[in-house]
Amino acid sequence: MGIVMRRAIYPGSFDPVTNGHLDVIQRASRLFDELIVAVAFNDQKQKSTLFSTDERIELLRLSCDDIPNARMAKFDGLLVDFAKQHGAGAIVRGLRAISDFEFEFQMALMNRKMEPSLETIFMMPKEEYTYISSRIVKEIARLGGNVESFVPHWVARALANKFPCKRSGE
Repeated sequence: MGIVMRRAIYPGSFDPVTNGHLDVIQRASRLFDELIVAVAFNDQKQKSTLFSTDERIELLRLSCDDIPNARMAKFDGLLVDFAKQHGAGAIVRGLRAISDFEFEFQMALMNRKMEPSLETIFMMPKEEYTYISSRIVKEIARLGGNVESFVPHWVARALANKFPCKRSGE
C-alpha cells in the first residue's frame, strides 16, 4: 500500500498577499504534505484587480519561498473541480472575524454538497493580523501610507510602483 499524500488548497484572490494570508499559509503548510495556494482568476473580475494573476502568483512565490511544500497555481471555475483535478482532500479558509463566518460557512456547505469527500478547514490568523485585509492595504497604499507592517516587503514595493505619489515634504 502506497503512502497517501495529504494535499490542501488555500484559495483566494491575494490582491495583494498580506501578512495575514502568509500566517495562514505557514500554519496550514505544517498540517498538510502539500499546500496549493490557488489564485483566483476570472476574466470578468480581472479588470477589478490591482495586480494581474501573474503578478499575484509571483508575489506569493517570493513571499512563500521559505515554505517548501507550498506551491502556487491559478484557478478559474468551481473550487471543488480544481480540488478534484489536483487530488486535494481539504480546502483551507481564513477567518478574520465573525463577519467572515456566515459567507465562509455557506460556501463550505455548498462545497460539501457538491463533493462530500472534500473537507473545509477554517483557520484564524494570529490576533495581530485579524484587522488586515487586501482591500484596506490597497487603500492605505493608494493614499500614500506606509504598508510595510501589513505585507511582505516585495508587496510593499509593488504597491508603491502601482501608486507612485509624492509624500509630504518631498
